[in-house]
Amino acid sequence: MKLKPLHDRVLVKRLEEEEKTKGGIIIPDTAKEKPIKGEVVAVGPGKTNDKGDKIKLTVDKGDKVLFNKYAGTEIKVDGDEFLVMREDDILAIIG
Repeated sequence: MKLKPLHDRVLVKRLEEEEKTKGGIIIPDTAKEKPIKGEVVAVGPGKTNDKGDKIKLTVDKGDKVLFNKYAGTEIKVDGDEFLVMREDDILAIIG
């Protein structure tokens, strides 16, 4: 895949949620919400501040992250679905 995000943008692939609850109830596809967890696939070079210096992004390729429910723009590349979002839409890095 040849897709490189620009500026402070991040390319994220959603991680699939469990299909069962802790109690063993199977959740049908129609009742599932889109996951808010993902893995960072690519990151842009960073923002440019007023002085012209690049500010490096906090997240790196391979990080697992939590993001806002309605964050980003959905795109398809080679049949795979990704989200392109600003780093500001990422809430946390999962350790």
